[in-house]
Amino acid sequence: MSLDGLLTNHALLTGLAAWLLAQILKPPLEYLRRGKWNWGYLASAGGMPSSHSALMVGTTLGIALHVGFDNPVFAIAVAVTMIVVYDAAGVRREAGRHAQAINTIIEELLSGHPISDKELREVLGHTPMEVIGGIFLGIVVSILYWMYVG
Repeated sequence: MSLDGLLTNHALLTGLAAWLLAQILKPPLEYLRRGKWNWGYLASAGGMPSSHSALMVGTTLGIALHVGFDNPVFAIAVAVTMIVVYDAAGVRREAGRHAQAINTIIEELLSGHPISDKELREVLGHTPMEVIGGIFLGIVVSILYWMYVG
């Protein structure tokens, strides 16, 4: 086992490429959506496309394309991907809504006399469209990687 093994692990590289591309796409897509640059999206969760979904779908499809759709490793990857995608769109999104509500309550209750001015992070999860964007990106990157590299 060596570092060479990591550098030739096509499923891993496919997933990481999809994740990196998703992170790089977030600031320009946010600019198109809101008309202002937010470079914080380069290193944060949330936003379009979902890097969680892109990473997992890219890795899972990378596994399938390199070892086969009938391999038990692919089955495990699909199960884990389903959990991560559900979490990205469901649990984490709801936690973001809670943070937004709590921030509003604090702002209204304290009205100018904040105990702490640190707000909770509201963009924790993804909208369904952001998750679909990440899934699509993961699929495209995996197929292109498999066609041209793997």
